[in-house]
Formats: sequence, C-alpha cells, structure tokens
Amino acid sequence: MFTGIVQATCQVVSIHKQAGLKTFEVEMTPELTQGLVTGASVANNGVCLTVTKVVNDKVFFDVMEETLALTNLGQLSVGDAVNIERSLTYGTEIGGHIISGHVHTQATVKAVSNTAEHYNIELQVDPHWMNYIFYKGFVGINGCSLTVGKISEDGFILHLIPETLKLTNLGHYKAGDKFNIEIDSQTQVIVDTVERVLAKKQLLNN
Repeated sequence: MFTGIVQATCQVVSIHKQAGLKTFEVEMTPELTQGLVTGASVANNGVCLTVTKVVNDKVFFDVMEETLALTNLGQLSVGDAVNIERSLTYGTEIGGHIISGHVHTQATVKAVSNTAEHYNIELQVDPHWMNYIFYKGFVGINGCSLTVGKISEDGFILHLIPETLKLTNLGHYKAGDKFNIEIDSQTQVIVDTVERVLAKKQLLNN
C-alpha cells in the first residue's frame, strides 16, 4: 500500500530486455535504499513493483509484458525519471490517500497550460473510467495523490502547485504523453454498487 506522496524522482539508468519482461535499474538516494531488501514493494510511476536486487543504491525491478503494455513503464527509456514511493509504514503521517499501486488505465495529455498564474494539465481518459472521477475527488497520477480540478465528458484537469512540479515528474510531460491512472477504490465500490442496485431495480420493475 502507498499514500500517493512521491518521495523522489529517480533516474532509470539501464533497461535490460529479457524473454517476457524487462529489468529496470533505477538509481535512488541512500535515504530511499536504507533498509530496502529484495522482495520489498516500491511504486514506480504509481506501479507497485517488487525489488529483485539492490546494489550500491541501484535498485532492480523485473516488469512483466502485461504491466509494460498497460502502464507507461513500457514507454520508459534510459535517462527518464520515475516517481518513487516506498511502501506505507504504519505509524507515520499519511498526507495523501491510500492507493494500491495497481494501475487501472492510462490518460493521454491533451494540453499543458503553463502561465505565470497556473500550471494546468488537461487529460483525456476512456469514458468508462470517468464514471469514477469526480470534481474535487482523489485520483492517482503516476503515483501522485492529486485532487481533480475540473471534469468533462472524456477527461479532467489538474491544477499543479510548484512543489508538486518540483518533487515529481509531472512537469516533464507534454501533449500526447500518457500518465498512469489509479482511481480511488472506495469511489469505484460505491459507484459499482449503486449501478448494480439500480439495474436490479429496473429489471424488477420491468
């Protein structure tokens, strides 16, 4: 489990292609690798990955073909920066919202508006997933816990503060790029339950 509070952006220093997967080598800070062991879970751009090896602050992850196809990890190149968060430790402050690291879909960047007054990113999402995204609701974007600023039929807008841009890789993205999206699980359960109840009621009335 994770909180959606990105701890650092870290560079991908190598990618090794193997049968059915790719091995990513990510260079982290000593603070992030302290106590990190093989088998631990680390969110990379919001994707929960298992540590396979740690060598001198270089952390290795094996990423299967399905994960590469369903997330933006498949588009990563050597030198790219990924948002990193270690697993949630109970007893510490939770500043975001609980996310699982299981990406539901990807969103395409439609436009970026960067002015002296604001930094907005407009995203387009498959209409199915818009059923779970609400104005002022939470959504995981590349592992960042963010509040939805505005919604439309096929997407939504994020209003980003300078601190978020400084601590994450969100400011590196441009029109046409894709973000990993994790919707709020509680919202999904509520929406799906209401839809089932209404569908059952309509069936009974017919």
